[in-house]
Amino acid sequence: MAIFFNSQAKEYNWLSCFSPHPIVDLKKAIWPTAEHAFQAQKTKDRGWRTAIRRAEHPAAAKRLGGNCPLRKDWEAVKMDMMYRIQKEKFAQSTELRNLLIATGDEELVHSAPWDRFLGNGPDGWGKNHLGLILMRVRKEIIKEIADDVYKKLEEAREEREENRY
Repeated sequence: MAIFFNSQAKEYNWLSCFSPHPIVDLKKAIWPTAEHAFQAQKTKDRGWRTAIRRAEHPAAAKRLGGNCPLRKDWEAVKMDMMYRIQKEKFAQSTELRNLLIATGDEELVHSAPWDRFLGNGPDGWGKNHLGLILMRVRKEIIKEIADDVYKKLEEAREEREENRY
C-alpha cells in the first residue's frame, strides 16, 4: 500500500514541502517551510534568497524561486539540496520524525499532477523524487535509532562484564 501526500492531504500534509514546519540552517537563518529553503537554494543572489525566505506563503516562495537567477550548477545539486532540507526538517522535529517512522515501510508518493519530477505527475508515472527522498530519510532515521539502541545494549553488556569480576 502507498501513502499519497501533498499540501492538501489532511492526514499526510506534513510530508509536503509546504507544511508549516520551520527549518533552521547552519547560518541560523529560519526558513518557514522546506519549500522556502529549497527555492532559495536555486540562486546565489542574496537579495533573491532573502525575498524567498520572507515570502508569506510557500507558493509565493515557489513563484520567486521560479523567477530568480539560477545558480549555474542547479541541475547538478538540486536533488542533494532537497535531500539535505528534508533531512533537517525531520532531524529538527521529534514530532515529524515520529510521524515519518510511523509510516513504516509504506511507499511514499508525492501526489502532484503538476510535477513529473518531484511528484507522480498527471498520469501517476512521474519520478516521485520527493517521495523517494523521504523514504531514504525514513530509512536513515530508523537505522540511526537502531544503531543507538545497539550501542547502548553493547555498553550495558560491557559494563555487566566488567562488574562480573
